[in-house]
Amino acid sequence: MNVAGPAYDEEAVDLGEITGSLGFLLRMAQLKAFDFFFRTLDGENLRPGEFTVLWVINLNPGLRQGTFARRLKIKPAHMTKLVARMVDQGLVHREIPQDDRRSVRLSLTEGGSAFVARYREKFLHLHLAERSDLTVEESATLIHLLKRYAGIDGDGPCL
Repeated sequence: MNVAGPAYDEEAVDLGEITGSLGFLLRMAQLKAFDFFFRTLDGENLRPGEFTVLWVINLNPGLRQGTFARRLKIKPAHMTKLVARMVDQGLVHREIPQDDRRSVRLSLTEGGSAFVARYREKFLHLHLAERSDLTVEESATLIHLLKRYAGIDGDGPCL
């Protein structure tokens, strides 16, 4: 006996109260941003998180790996693997200071600096283009609120 269930419109999915969840909305926004990133930079061998780490190292050469991990909220074990991959790719240089053998200071290699310079405009342009569904004012408000929520100090320039 085959009892047919109710007919569903596959395009209309009720999400209920979860649409009021900040975590849910942030995750959905992240998925949209990543989808946009990969569609735009398809074939570029670039991942958003990796480029972000390279970007921050470029701006803060010599900073301790643990400080980067804490600031970017990356688990130390994951940061270690990520940095090891970037070292193997010739993008990042690790230095163990003589005065603190337990820490690792990071800087970009010449190849890493060239990589950041090569992708800088595409990366920054991508962040402008991903806001195409928002007005300039909406985008500025969203960025301000996300910085506040994430505990990121300052109202630095919007990309």
